[in-house]
Amino acid sequence: MKRTKKSTKNKTKILRKRNRKRSSHQQQQQQLHLVQVNNGSMYELNGWKCITIKGAPFARGYAHGQLLKAEIEEVHAMLNYSLYEDFGRPIEVFMEMSNDFFKPQIKTNFPELYEELEGIAKGSHQPIDFIVMWNCFVSLDYLYASLSQVLEARNDKALNEKYEKLMDINVEGLKTWSYGSSQLSKISGEGGAGERGTTGAKHMEQIKMSIRGNLKSGGADDRCSAFIAVGSYTKDGKIVCAHNTFDNFIDGQYFNVVSTIIPSKGHRMMFQTAPGYIFSGTDFFTCSSGIFGTETTLGGFNAYVNKDPICCRIRQAMQYGNTLDDYVAYLTKNNSGDYASTWYFGDTNTNEIMRIELGLKYTPVSRTKNGYFIGFNAAYDPRIRNLESSNSGYDDIRRHQGARRVRLEQLMRKHKGEIDENVAKQIISDHYDVYLNKVNLCSRTVCSHYELDDRAFMSQADRPKPFAPRGAVDGKVISSNLAREMKFMGIWGSSCGTPFYKDAFCERNLQWEQLKPYLHDRVSQPWTTFESAIPYLSLFRKHAQTKKNKINKINK
Repeated sequence: MKRTKKSTKNKTKILRKRNRKRSSHQQQQQQLHLVQVNNGSMYELNGWKCITIKGAPFARGYAHGQLLKAEIEEVHAMLNYSLYEDFGRPIEVFMEMSNDFFKPQIKTNFPELYEELEGIAKGSHQPIDFIVMWNCFVSLDYLYASLSQVLEARNDKALNEKYEKLMDINVEGLKTWSYGSSQLSKISGEGGAGERGTTGAKHMEQIKMSIRGNLKSGGADDRCSAFIAVGSYTKDGKIVCAHNTFDNFIDGQYFNVVSTIIPSKGHRMMFQTAPGYIFSGTDFFTCSSGIFGTETTLGGFNAYVNKDPICCRIRQAMQYGNTLDDYVAYLTKNNSGDYASTWYFGDTNTNEIMRIELGLKYTPVSRTKNGYFIGFNAAYDPRIRNLESSNSGYDDIRRHQGARRVRLEQLMRKHKGEIDENVAKQIISDHYDVYLNKVNLCSRTVCSHYELDDRAFMSQADRPKPFAPRGAVDGKVISSNLAREMKFMGIWGSSCGTPFYKDAFCERNLQWEQLKPYLHDRVSQPWTTFESAIPYLSLFRKHAQTKKNKINKINK
């Protein structure tokens, strides 16, 4: 059939439009700096590095290592500095500890995850010992502080002798001291003699300096604000959740990775993370199972046994958990007490939320389809606060735990029935200080700013110092509607968008000047919606069928 001038003109018009869209697609791809390797891709957007990896364990790990090779190398350099600066011990000591106390459990109990770690190591040209240690970094504080008890439980003479030499300590003498105990002061000259002849105050100081390292708070670090709400507290009755990470800037600044993993077995996962990690670390994730979650650590926690590390337990739950009960089982099985946290989960299949206060011996679970849970770095359960923690700050509004407990309660009540994604952003970036009763960018607010806080109202020597380079480095929001599409929203830099410039900060606070080579600027960024695909893919799919129909029409 002979084509008319009109049909030829229409065909040309459609082809030009298609070429313009293709050109726009290519330009967007270039603007995102898309990098592709076998089994993976990466782009950068609004301060985030977004990677997608897929396939078998080693293959997806190898792609991860290739895509984030430079960033993992930088993390290694940062830890070389910070571990020595904070503990007075070189990084090799911590890799040895990881090899002795974490690596064997991962290889035995989580072979799939160990294979993924091997892939990351190979792809990034880093030693496997470093990659394992970095993934167990959140557990190291707990192990390091409880080393005497762990060695005693092992009852291995050769291991004791190794650590006496490696750390220049008297392991037998350390058995008289329990980490985090208020009885530490009872170690006296009469009862503190060790085999090496150290006695009294000298022996006590050796113990404290050798083992406690930088854990000056008398227990685990506390960080993060969060809430999860459902039913009459949200606008549509479905689940809404928000979280921010406040951390020391020197290592917290690396958690600007959004990772999508499409494994050969198990659920697809998308989560915030750091270069080289197989789990989140800040713990904000959504999975194709319909379950999403987050957590806030339990400050002052000091109970620990050496079992499975948290990085593997939570990752196993994310990849293979189908119900909220599964998550409880995965987290509590071989629980070490490491990175003790309150976990918050939402199940979009049942419209139910769950809180588990994951101590060591005590792990109470609460569930509801109408209510909320808030996260402020202290446990509600008195057993955890009193028997497994010290100095939790639960009811002290001078402290960030007590102040945020009060403020988050106020915000839940204020916004009852209207919480949606936009309100969630407001809550997680809130700056109202309930101690001084005013808007005040400081350590006590939901969006935490230690870097701007003179700490005038907290004189404890073992708490964070004035103007410490620490605070909220992000904000994230998820809802049932977003989770069903494997999406969440995030902002990098701080929850409120306040920028951080290292040169100006170090000039104002010369006490932190030595950190400047290792700190990053964090400029003000917009909120961004992430999905477990490159951001233009949904748009590409949206037009795909229309294009196909038009092309078929032309060729008829």
